[in-house]
Amino acid sequence: MRVLSQNALVKSLSSQSLLTLNMPNIDELFPGFTTGDFVLLYGTSAILPLSSLLCVRAQLPNQLGGLGTDVVFVDGGNTFRLYQVSRIAQIHQLDPKQVLKRIYISRAFTAHQLTSVVFKRLKDTVDRFNSKLLVISDIAGLYLDKDVQAEEAKRVFSQLVAYLSTFAENNQLIIIATYPPHHRSRRNSFLHTLAYAKANVVISIRPSKYGQEFTLEKHPRFVLGCAEFPSENLTLNDFIGGQ
Repeated sequence: MRVLSQNALVKSLSSQSLLTLNMPNIDELFPGFTTGDFVLLYGTSAILPLSSLLCVRAQLPNQLGGLGTDVVFVDGGNTFRLYQVSRIAQIHQLDPKQVLKRIYISRAFTAHQLTSVVFKRLKDTVDRFNSKLLVISDIAGLYLDKDVQAEEAKRVFSQLVAYLSTFAENNQLIIIATYPPHHRSRRNSFLHTLAYAKANVVISIRPSKYGQEFTLEKHPRFVLGCAEFPSENLTLNDFIGGQ
């Protein structure tokens, strides 16, 4: 019953492009992202290669589950891995050099820099490259820095995620905000709650009895649920479906 419901929803979204993961066991649960989505992707470190996968797949044409778009990558945690993206491009039979040329990276090393990138430069950058995918990697990490006062971090981060939620909808692009593991603290819990509340799509990858589990926790249209996610010790070849 759930699968039929999902299929019906996908057909109803046929006028919109879906950015798919192309992982057979997951695609049944989650057909893909659509423009206007503000996505929180959190959990184990597996979320980082998953965001790299999306940077590559976004460049594929619509008929292959992509958006045919350039990508803007705001790196808040020094997480961008050139070799990883190149390897994923090769798996998709794409030229790694051309794929990397279509990913525009903006690095931030302080909370102030990340705030400035989002509020002052994001609109111009997205318009300049006509990008339909924006990745903000480790969105909260810099706001957890002990040199940033807790109340200031909470206030600015609250404004940041509210802005991104509106930005995704108004500019009709997909924003993927990754939230990798951080030390437990009240501030971390508070920031995570803020991001969770403002995202309209929330996906987690967490350990399970049999490896890792992909969970669609929040979505405005799709039925929520879980699916097995590849173990971190598998290669990308093992879990990316064929084209």
